[in-house]
Amino acid sequence: MANHADPKHRHTMEETSPRLTLRPDTDGAQAQLLGRWTAARLADPAAWANIQETLSGATPPLSAAWRWDLQGVERLDHTGAQLLWNAWGRQWPAQVALSAPQRAILERVARYTVQPPPPQRRSAWGLFLLLGDMVLLVTDHLVDMTRLLGQLVLDLRRLVRTPRDGPWRDVSGHLFNIGARALPITALVGFLIGVVLAYLMSQQLRQFGADAFIVNIMGIALIRELGPLLAAILIAGRSGSSITAQIGVMRVTEELDAMRVMGIAHGFRLVLPRAMAMAVAMPLISVWTTLAALLGGMLAADLTIGVTPAFFVEMLPKVTQVSNLTLAVGKSVVFGVLIALIGCHYGLRVKPNTESLGHGTTASVVTSITVVILVDALFAVVFKNVGI
Repeated sequence: MANHADPKHRHTMEETSPRLTLRPDTDGAQAQLLGRWTAARLADPAAWANIQETLSGATPPLSAAWRWDLQGVERLDHTGAQLLWNAWGRQWPAQVALSAPQRAILERVARYTVQPPPPQRRSAWGLFLLLGDMVLLVTDHLVDMTRLLGQLVLDLRRLVRTPRDGPWRDVSGHLFNIGARALPITALVGFLIGVVLAYLMSQQLRQFGADAFIVNIMGIALIRELGPLLAAILIAGRSGSSITAQIGVMRVTEELDAMRVMGIAHGFRLVLPRAMAMAVAMPLISVWTTLAALLGGMLAADLTIGVTPAFFVEMLPKVTQVSNLTLAVGKSVVFGVLIALIGCHYGLRVKPNTESLGHGTTASVVTSITVVILVDALFAVVFKNVGI
């Protein structure tokens, strides 16, 4: 192995390094190339930086009027030819001295170099077509979701008629994965949210001497809105993505096709157990998250404005109606079913490749969270108008 510290080796490297010499003062301005213009030599950072600096600092700027001398080039490959062709502005200079092999390489590079397309602005018609594509895509998803919901209703009717044939083992397994395993993270996030809300509210209520009203605000906000919404968002990110990934992997491994060949309905064996598990687990997780948030808010209220836990527990049932808890539980059931349906919808639409699996999982989480927030807003508007 050659020693790079050897002066003789270093001298050889310097001689074969690609170099560009510009003589703008000569008649017509001349550019001379020396060394080896190959990928191996151009990969040297020092040589590359030297060439780029010479090209950018040429005075006058490089153009077809320059005379180019390539006779001193020891070796030229397609990488060096491409660099040279770009420096020429992708056109042949008026005067160039080179050998026949060099000309052949440059002609090949010139033939297969594609000009970048000019930037195009979308016309009004193009924007209209883009809007049409988006409408068709949304319509396609809505049709599939409607079909999936209808199939779920039919599967529930079948389950009521023949409960012994139901996928109860799958339901229990999903209940454990969706519900029991989500308790630690939902309790932690709910507790921290309660602490933050109580701290922020206490700063404002203290200015008006209304410290005791923190129980009213925390009770209504957490029990009616934030508890179910926070639990649904966490479950959408945790379990909704898991549902899509599980069914998507079954698509990639062709298990879904095998089930169809065996006559096993996807809706009854895949969608129904997950929807049932979500419908049962979501209200429980919502209550669990709300309790954790109330506990955090109660402790923060005691530390910040001196509202004792005993007063908090005593006043909470008096200032919060039972209808708020009923509404929260009802919303949680709807949230759970929607998250399960959206996860199964995107999982069944996954194509048999890993890229589609990643896109489907991401789209499932984003869609689930968006739909949950929209439906929660719809619930708030509807039940406010009926006085609940």
